Amino acid sequence: MAIHVAITRKILPGKEKEFKESLQHFLGASFTHGGVHGAAMISSFPGADSNEIGILRTFKDEQERDAFYNSALFMEWEAYASTLTEVPVYRELMGLEAWFRSPSPPPRWKMAVATLCGVFPTSLFLYYTVGLFISNLPPVIRLLITAASMVGLLTWVVMPVLIKIMKKWLQSVG
Repeated sequence: MAIHVAITRKILPGKEKEFKESLQHFLGASFTHGGVHGAAMISSFPGADSNEIGILRTFKDEQERDAFYNSALFMEWEAYASTLTEVPVYRELMGLEAWFRSPSPPPRWKMAVATLCGVFPTSLFLYYTVGLFISNLPPVIRLLITAASMVGLLTWVVMPVLIKIMKKWLQSVG
């Protein structure tokens, strides 16, 4: 099962450009480690007062995550990065948070509302489409097919689109 990790680093004053350039290089180099499935940098918009950088990483599984964080590549990067930033904060994204990949996810109630906005129409869609073809199957098999279809649609179709549409609201305070 994929593991998602959010890292927040506060850059020391005057080190912003150096850190961002070195981070971009490191993110690219990190893909040489086979278990890294994704890496991204999230920075504040130009002119913002924040000097925090978010780093999102996706690993194949826990073993690959641990192997990466114990690798020479990462240890060298961490030693260098620690001269440019304060102590980083690492947080594994669990459950619904993984859909809302950001260093600071929205409040849980907003994640729940966004998820409901994805689950309800997807449930209706599956009921009126797949449900028609599987109505004669035993209940356990119908539920398995429906649940598998729901998870697949939510993971790869519905939630990525919905999160883009709802991004401003999810990131707003309150």
